[in-house]
Amino acid sequence: MPLPLYAIGLGSNRRHARFGDPRAVLLAALAALESDDIEAVDASPIIASAPLGHSRRRYANAVALVASTLSPPEMLARLHAIEASFGRRTGQRWSARTLDLDILLWSGGIWSDSVLTIPHPAIAQRAFVLGPLRAIVPEWQHPLHRRSVRQLAARLARPKPVDRGAAAH
Repeated sequence: MPLPLYAIGLGSNRRHARFGDPRAVLLAALAALESDDIEAVDASPIIASAPLGHSRRRYANAVALVASTLSPPEMLARLHAIEASFGRRTGQRWSARTLDLDILLWSGGIWSDSVLTIPHPAIAQRAFVLGPLRAIVPEWQHPLHRRSVRQLAARLARPKPVDRGAAAH
């Protein structure tokens, strides 16, 4: 029986004293993900994206596909430990950070408790997640939207209609 798969989002927009710029931080984080109970399967290209919220620094973003017998809460704890080892401090949401790791999708489908929600609640609205995700698992079906990653990315990229009513006022 194949191991469960996780799609892990990686982001950085702050230099690390040992690893260097955000792109190098992500490469080091990809290496840190591999362990006795987490096997790297694939990784997307690293892209640059505009910041969300208060931060002014551009992000480096990527997605890793890993196989693991860890449960979602165990995987989240491991990701938090890796973030901490890279010097991540908890604090202001969307502030500059050395490393941010998120569980985006899980082959087990849906998980929800007081700490963790899978699939990631904002996945369908974030091009910086869907682009790298589409590069490695374009046909993975979002269990709630019932659309593939490719379809979600195409919907997000589609031009939005102009609200003619608002323009008339």
